[in-house]
Amino acid sequence: MPDLRYAQFCPMARAAEIVGERWTLLIVRELLCGPQRFSDLKRRLPGISSSVLADRLVRLEEREIVAQQEAPPPAPASLYVLTEHGEALRPVARELMRFGIRFMAIPQPGDHIEAGWIPLALDAFSQASVSPARRLRVELDDGDHPLRFLVIGGRRGTRVQDDADGPVDATLALDPFTSLGLATGLVPVDDAVRDGRLRVDGDVAAARDFPALFDLVSRLARPAHPNPEG
Repeated sequence: MPDLRYAQFCPMARAAEIVGERWTLLIVRELLCGPQRFSDLKRRLPGISSSVLADRLVRLEEREIVAQQEAPPPAPASLYVLTEHGEALRPVARELMRFGIRFMAIPQPGDHIEAGWIPLALDAFSQASVSPARRLRVELDDGDHPLRFLVIGGRRGTRVQDDADGPVDATLALDPFTSLGLATGLVPVDDAVRDGRLRVDGDVAAARDFPALFDLVSRLARPAHPNPEG
């Protein structure tokens, strides 16, 4: 293995040694979504080779950021999970998403997206102050791996959490890309319903409050070199 050590007595240097290598942070992102098999990680990280994925996981295990555990029956398998050290990266990942949104525009051809990334992203941009008092269930369908979660607003801001029983104002069924468009307000709810990208079961007025539950509009990408005369 190459020597990745920076000869600097600095906590940022130590952090960079651990998570600064290509693919490492994205592996952490996947495990923030929950335990994953090696094959799950390989599928969710298109472009990574099996050898590179195995190498990064070994490094993370050596640092006690990732551990392996056995999945329960009836389908026993070895799962990769974050340790306490790994979970300490959750707020780091949140702030990196808030930083990275500045440099995102429209999706590029071939860009991949996973339903499991959406709750992480929405949580990163949830309103910290008062937001509409709504309880919405989101059902994401990206083919073989559907996902359901709740978005709840109120006086203490917005929470994104695992799905649970109980009444909701509305259920929004849509794909991952459309969910981001709605959260930014760039895709109006009524337009998405009309063209079939969104199905609303319940109060459509509550669904229209979806973008107000997040703090995304002011953080969207701006042109890198704005025209001073424009």
